[in-house]
Amino acid sequence: QVRLVESGGGLVQAGGSLKLSCVAPGRAIGTYTMAWFRRAPGKGREFVAGIRWTDSITTYAAFVRGRFTIFRDNAKNTVYLQMNGLKPDDTAVYYCAASQIVDPTPAGFDSWGQGTQVTVSS
Repeated sequence: QVRLVESGGGLVQAGGSLKLSCVAPGRAIGTYTMAWFRRAPGKGREFVAGIRWTDSITTYAAFVRGRFTIFRDNAKNTVYLQMNGLKPDDTAVYYCAASQIVDPTPAGFDSWGQGTQVTVSS
């Protein structure tokens, strides 16, 4: 497992942007598939975006495709989630996760951050 620390959440108006960061302090993430999940109030956790460690191929949930971008900087042990065109429905706690499985299911992620709150006002 690897320790993950998220940052960058906050309050933004609908249509605005935020950039989330997830760093693994002192730990190389070059061999980890990284992902972002979210949990909205009263709902279960859902996958948002992922990036594989072997080839950096990205995957997105349909509800964020075209608005969110996941990318990584292995030299900084950091993965990012650029969120544009935010909607009130994007309000949630966003979690970073890591897995050494190349293409894991959600259950295959065994390292999780503490989460960062994103609130989008209408």
